[in-house]
Amino acid sequence: MESQVTWPEGGENAPRRIGLVEDHESVAIGLAAMLAQEPDLDLVATAGTVPELLAAVHDPTEPARLDLVVLDLRLADGSSPERNVRALRDRGIEVLIFTGADNAFLVRSAARAGVLGVVRKSEDVRTVVSAVRRAASGHQVVTTDWAAAIDGDPQLSSVGLSPRQEEVLTLYASGEKASRVARLTGLSEQTVNDYLGRIRQKYSDAGRPAPTKTDLYKRAVEDGWLPVPERRTRG
Repeated sequence: MESQVTWPEGGENAPRRIGLVEDHESVAIGLAAMLAQEPDLDLVATAGTVPELLAAVHDPTEPARLDLVVLDLRLADGSSPERNVRALRDRGIEVLIFTGADNAFLVRSAARAGVLGVVRKSEDVRTVVSAVRRAASGHQVVTTDWAAAIDGDPQLSSVGLSPRQEEVLTLYASGEKASRVARLTGLSEQTVNDYLGRIRQKYSDAGRPAPTKTDLYKRAVEDGWLPVPERRTRG
């Protein structure tokens, strides 16, 4: 499908800017219709492949003009989900997988590359919109597909954290600030930050980079230091 780009007005209260990579026109039209009713979400760019989307939104003065890309898991160009996710995240853009395919290998591949979540195209409108809104704000979207991908992935290499590092990671990744972690553990704030730097380095060395707090949360869930949040049932 042809790449399309429109940019909203800027400002503090501007809606979240969403990109879509989807090579089925009917799906793209459907998601556009869902988001058109949401004033805080603006679908500003659509393309059939990740390179097309990145080329369409390229602006040297503003390197990351998208808050989120909604990405189809399986594209006609034969690209791998992991490569697509990494290409987007290298540009500072978070990713939500939007898929109709029940392929555990592809879901694991995307999860390993650092997506914020996986949502099925068969979900109802409210669930899809809620997932996009949450991911566009930088939050994890936990679904049974995402949890299963983590539980079933044999390639999640152990990073060998010490008990003290595990404690710091668990507290920090659960949402505590470094200063609060320091008070809870009896360490200095500088020591906590040193621990966090070593933890990030260990994950990077294991091929599982965690440059942000959200990434550390994902790694803590993957390795069992934090529980997988329960999926809310629709009322």
